[in-house]
Amino acid sequence: MKLLLRLLVTAALVLLLSNILTGVHVASFGTAVIVAVVLGLLNVFIKPILVVLTLPVTVVTLGLFLLVINAVIILLSTKIVGGFVVDSFWTALIFSIILSLLQSITYKILGDDK
Repeated sequence: MKLLLRLLVTAALVLLLSNILTGVHVASFGTAVIVAVVLGLLNVFIKPILVVLTLPVTVVTLGLFLLVINAVIILLSTKIVGGFVVDSFWTALIFSIILSLLQSITYKILGDDK
């Protein structure tokens, strides 16, 4: 049940951010749900590999390179999901930061925080 709630919250936030940020385009709520699923899968399977491969850079930048990895995950999801477009790397970076913050706040409010 928690997984479904997180999926729907992420989809709603993706749709909300597409209406706020000019460089993010989502075709429909259904597309936003697919984006949420793909982002979840990429974060589980691809992100840990990227983190390990870029560990020296991440340590040197005191963890700030993780923001770049998050943006890359967003851009990768645009290649996978039709109807989801992020115009540039910088838009993906801003999108990932705001999405993470809003997810944290929402999960805290819903009592579903880790």
